[in-house]
Parts: sequence; structure tokens; C-alpha cells
Amino acid sequence: MATKPPTGDPVQDAPHVEPAQHAAAGLPAVAHSLRIAQQQMGIRRTARTLLKVNQKDGFDCPGCAWPEGDKRHTAEFCENGAKAVAEEATLRRVTPDFFAAHPVADLATRSGYWLGQQGRITQPMYLPEGADRYEAVTWEHAFEIIAGELRALASPDEALFYTSGRTSNEAAFLLQLFAREFGTNNLPDCSNMCHESSGSALTETIGIGKGSVSLEDLHQADLIIVAGQNPGTNHPRMLSALEKAKSAGARIISVNPLPEAGLERFKNPQTPQGMIKGTALNDLFLQIRIGGDQALFRLLNKMILETEDAVDTTFVREHTHGYEEFAAAARAADWDETLTATGLDRATIEQALTMILASKRTIVCWAMGLTQHKHSVPTIREVVNFLLLRGNIGRPGAGVCPVRGHSNVQGDRTMGIFERPAPAFLDALEKEFGFAPPRHHGYDVVRSIQALRDGDAKVFFAMGGNFVGATPDTDVTEAAMRRASLTVHVSTKLNRSHAVTGRRALILPTLGRTDKDVQASGRQFVTVEDSMGMVHASRGNLTPASPHLLSEPAIVARMARAALGKDSTTPWEEFEKDYASIRDRIARVVPGFEDFNARVARPGGFTLPHAPRDERRFPTTTGKANFTAAPVEYPHVPQGRLLLQTLRSHDQYNTTVYGLDDRYRGIKGGRRVVMIHPEDAAELGFADGSYTDLVSEWNDGVQRRAPGFRVVHYPTARGCAAAYYPETNVLVPLDSTADTSNTPTSKSVIVRFEHPDS
Repeated sequence: MATKPPTGDPVQDAPHVEPAQHAAAGLPAVAHSLRIAQQQMGIRRTARTLLKVNQKDGFDCPGCAWPEGDKRHTAEFCENGAKAVAEEATLRRVTPDFFAAHPVADLATRSGYWLGQQGRITQPMYLPEGADRYEAVTWEHAFEIIAGELRALASPDEALFYTSGRTSNEAAFLLQLFAREFGTNNLPDCSNMCHESSGSALTETIGIGKGSVSLEDLHQADLIIVAGQNPGTNHPRMLSALEKAKSAGARIISVNPLPEAGLERFKNPQTPQGMIKGTALNDLFLQIRIGGDQALFRLLNKMILETEDAVDTTFVREHTHGYEEFAAAARAADWDETLTATGLDRATIEQALTMILASKRTIVCWAMGLTQHKHSVPTIREVVNFLLLRGNIGRPGAGVCPVRGHSNVQGDRTMGIFERPAPAFLDALEKEFGFAPPRHHGYDVVRSIQALRDGDAKVFFAMGGNFVGATPDTDVTEAAMRRASLTVHVSTKLNRSHAVTGRRALILPTLGRTDKDVQASGRQFVTVEDSMGMVHASRGNLTPASPHLLSEPAIVARMARAALGKDSTTPWEEFEKDYASIRDRIARVVPGFEDFNARVARPGGFTLPHAPRDERRFPTTTGKANFTAAPVEYPHVPQGRLLLQTLRSHDQYNTTVYGLDDRYRGIKGGRRVVMIHPEDAAELGFADGSYTDLVSEWNDGVQRRAPGFRVVHYPTARGCAAAYYPETNVLVPLDSTADTSNTPTSKSVIVRFEHPDS
């Protein structure tokens, strides 16, 4: 039987700490998944829902973007996927009575965990100017409010249209279409905060800002390097792929500042052997200092160059550009500087080189541990250099594998959610729809916050997500949001962003992935693109949480009709009635989607073309894969300070907090913890179990403080610390971003520890 939501906010700053675990999944993951699902959905609904997750005739998990193989398990989901589905398919409801009982000021005092536990929002809600709480509003009036605010702007560029990675291809295409017909490219999205660095580096070096491998490539690899990624918590189904690769003879090197249980041993709950013993995944653990990855790969490249016959000279000659300049820079790599930057010893790096030279097919996987630093783009370019040297792009079992987070974050970008669109995309849009889209670049996430702060943007519209909870420099971001004239959030559930509003605010409740979507032409489905470029259908199977919900495409279509009026010749009403009509237009605008409706109707969908992978053709400015030769960078931390990375707990997906435990790291009943090496803690004078305020240091002189964190002695790399976001987002300066990509540097925050009573 499902349970009611918590009435009070649990204490989160007094956790119990146990020894960290050294294996992931297994029986505990199954038990925890089923317990959470039963609490949210009840037993019958749990079975009905979870058996449809990631099935060819079911719905795509609203969690991560890891792909499915052609053959599916009956239970094709992980622990965190089950939690994500349970929270969306919950029987708990947030009605107008809830908002009447909880003023916005009260909601602002609640934790993200408490807000999320309340359940699905059932009706559109409106916060009038000067009011202290939301009130129910009709859909018609809600769209009139949005249209009135948009028409009152001095320029279309005073509007911001943010997209979360859960948004379907159809909804994303309509949102960018509306924004551009309205007259702006202000289309910030969650990619700006995660894999923007990957897209920037890969577009320059191989000509496409996506990974070049398939699931089958992972199974065929000789060596898989997992750098700056924790798949056991963030992409648990990836562990099955790594296990299969290991069974075929692959070796695995992990590169990370923290040891992670999922890469130590995976107890596959799909097999008896997996449940009992599991599979050891790591062959070598490189416990690198935060931000030392570029230096490591540069030195490895130097060592490859110095090894006879190690370079694939034929591939380099026929398919690459810039080799000589790169080689000169790599040969100049300094051992002492590398050991300082990485914290590694010479013998460990040489052991890694031996494994690299023994591999004919190498894949490098990475996530936020590489993308959220000032020098992230040159770091990922250096990873590409590493793969190009031995011809490891464009052949089976080899390539680049940026592991995306949210389930359709890659698809949203493919659909045109980008503040810097390619001219060819805008040309195709103009040809198809008959209006001239704006050509000047818009605002990304950081520049959107700055525009709100400076009064240059006045209307903020979010298609999903928790913008306030996901973004850096919390105090600055929240003050900026409060300067808006109108904030609008398309949401399934409550989060922090609903309590940080402009002068007026709207909450527009929408269908989730698990919900049936029935429009005037009949039952609909939407599509998504996974982390490896597979596009497939998603069909919900549950009765919607309320008859007052609209789908994401319907919300965009009605908003567009209200705001653009009769001047628009775009068939918004037809798009709402029949999503196939949206896909017909996508097929004529977006390369690779030709005959979209017919191809996506096939079970499992289809794979998008990828020139480097499919043809060893590199659509760069030089027509070849580009070696690069950036100077080596790494963080320099003053004496008495540590370098902090923000990360997720195991009871968390992005900013959604499912519970207060981090089972694999031994943290229970709280989130305000900071993990620090015992020797660093001793030097700073902090015993295990003591409390500290975290204060970040940046060149603007502003004091950013996160108070009341319990110190946990933990085997991190020396000089490094780790704590959960969004609690530590307050420490990340808005202006501290990656070069080129402008991604917040959430993995490179210089902090000092202060005793709370100092």
C-alpha cells in the first residue's frame, strides 16, 4: 500500500556514518527499489509500471540516457530508474488545497526532499503580484498571462526559454520553433551545465558533438577508461555493459578522485552469480587529484609517442590534421609537473601505459568529472588526441563516450535547443516554416542568470527541471530570478524553483513519461534520443494524475497560439492534435530524421548517422580529425585550502533527492556532509564527526558560505574534498566557468574550512 508524504522536514545535518561499501547493486538495490516503489505507488501499480520501463512497447525511463540493447530484460531498469519512475507515477497529489495551506514563504523554507515527496501537481497554479500563495487558474487564463507578458517586452530577447533534459523530441522541437518565431535564440538548457564542454571539444576535433560508440562497441573493446564518472550511482545500467565487456576480455581503468563501489565490484541482480559474488570491474584505479586529467592524458600521449610502433601512422596521415604541433607539445610534457597535477606516482602511470599499449580497441568514457572545470574543453581535446594517436575513432570497439545524464538531453540539442544554432539549421527552419529566425546568438544558462540579474531579461519559461536548484551561485541566482516580471515552470512535481519566483509566477502541470497521452487524433507517443544516438518511441501506460494536465507539446502549442496570434501561419493546433505531424516537420528540418514516423515505428527505433563512426569522415573545418595542442592546466590551490567537487548521493538524481542516504559511501540520514582525506583533516584541525562551514574563494572577494557540514574522513585524493549538490551550489561563483563552453566549474571550487564558532 502506498504511504502518505512526510508532514515535517527531516533533520539532514546529523547523519550516521558507516564504512563505505565496495560493491554496487545486488539484493540491497532490489530491496530498496521495491520499497521506494511500494511507498509511492503501491504493489499493483508498481508491477504494472516497472515492467514497462525501457521496453520497446513501453516508456523511456525518465532518469539517465544510457541505451538499451536490442534484447531487453523483463526488468530493464536500475535502482535509480525505479526511484525516478516511482516518484513520477506516485499516488500522492499536490492539489490547490495544498497551496492554500502553504504560502510561498513556507515552501521556501522546505528542503528539496520534502517538496518532491508531496506528489504530482494536479492543476495550473498562479501567483499574482503581491500575493503570498499560489491559487488555481484556468489554462486559458494562464496562457493569456504568458502572452501578455511576452507582448509587453521591449525585445524578444528579454524572454528566456529553458529546457530540461527530460523534454521529448517533439516538445523540444516545438519550443525552439516557438522561441525563434517569437524572435529569440535565448534557449538555455541543462547541457550548458553538464556536457557543453564535451560538445565544444568534440565538434572542433571530430566534427560532431556526440559520442562515437554504440553499446556493441563497449562489448567489443579491449580497454575501457572511465574518467570522472561514477556509473554505480549516476548510470547504473552501464555496469551491465562493463560486466559484459569484462566477460569478453576487456580491461578497465578508472580515473577518479574518489573510489566508487560500482567500479570496484558489480553484483548484477539479473543473474544468481551476480547476486552472490558479482564481478570485479576495475583492473587499475588511478586516484587522480581533481582537475589533473589533462596533464595525465598529455603525459600518456608523450609516452605513446616515445614507444616504437605505438602510433597508428596510417590513420594519422590519412585522417588527421595538426599532428606535428600536437606532437611537439606532447613531447614537452613534464613528469614532475604531471605528478604534481595528478597526485599519482610514476609506477601507476607506467602500469596504465602498459594496458593502453596492449589494447587494439580503446574507449574513453567520461562525465561531469571532466566537464566542469575551467580547462574542461582542452582536457577533452586531449582525450581525443589520445584516441587519435592509435586510430581509436571510427572502428569497432573504440571511440569517445561522453555519458549523458538526463534521458533526452542529447535529443533536445539535436532538435535545436541551442542558443548558438548552426546557420544550416536556421536555413532549414526558415525554408520549412516561412519565417526568418533570428541569427544572433542567445543566452546560455550562465548568461541568462546574468541577464536576469542585470535587468536585461524579464520573462523566464522553464520546460521541466529545477533551474534554481541546478544552477551555480545560489544567492545570486535566486536574487536574479526574483527580478523577473514572470516565471513559468512546466512541472510534474514541486521543487525549489517554485518557491523562488518573479513578481508573478505560474506552475503548469504536465504529463509525465509514465502517463497515457490522448489527443484529438487518438493516443500519442513521443520520442527520445539516448546517449549513443538511438532514437525510439516512449508510450506511457498510466491514467494521468489529474484530468487537468496537459502534455508538453500541447502546452507549447497553446502558448504559441496565444502569444503569436493570427500572424503565425504555423499549424500549432494540428501539432497538438497529432504528434506525427510534428515528426513530419522534424524529418524535413533535422538531418538524420528522414522518414521519421516510419522508422521510429519499428521496435527499438533507429540510429542516427555519425560520420566519424560510420565512415571515418570528419566534418570539421579542416575536413579531418583535428589534433590540438593547448597548454596544460590544472588547479593551483593555496596552502590550507582544499579543492571541492560537488556530486550526487546515491539517493539522488540530478537535483531530485529521493532519500537521505548515500548507501555506497556509508552516509545515512543526512546530506550536509563533506568528505575529506584524514590527513588533510588532521592538518586543518577537523576530527571525524566535527562540523565545519565551507567558504569558497574566488577573485571577486565575495564570501560564499555553506554552513554546518559534518566532516567525514574518507579516502579521497589528497588535497580534495567532496560534498553534495544542490546544497553546495551556493559555493560555485557564477562567473567561474569553463573556457569556450561557459559551463560552471562545479568540480573545481577552492574552499577553506572554518569552525562554526570562529
